[in-house]
Amino acid sequence: MKSGSKLKSAVCDTEVLLVKAPAEGVLSCGGAPMVAERGEKGTIDPAFSEGTKMGKRYTDATGSIEALCIKPGAGSLALNGVALHLKDAKPLPSSD
Repeated sequence: MKSGSKLKSAVCDTEVLLVKAPAEGVLSCGGAPMVAERGEKGTIDPAFSEGTKMGKRYTDATGSIEALCIKPGAGSLALNGVALHLKDAKPLPSSD
């Protein structure tokens, strides 16, 4: 994995663009590793079925990965089996 890569889920319609990639690890969606080119779709693991949202960024607790969802799907993202969460938006400074 490297920054700028587009990856597709092997089990749903989810597609992501890696904004920040970890040195190593396996990014998965719906319980199956993400791929560069999608083949025949498998089945979604119920433990990873929360879904992804278009235009949202996903990251882990350490911030080692950041993935931008460019096509939503039924599977949820995980790095090495640990679910990713929505990245919080940075608060804008107030304009007094």
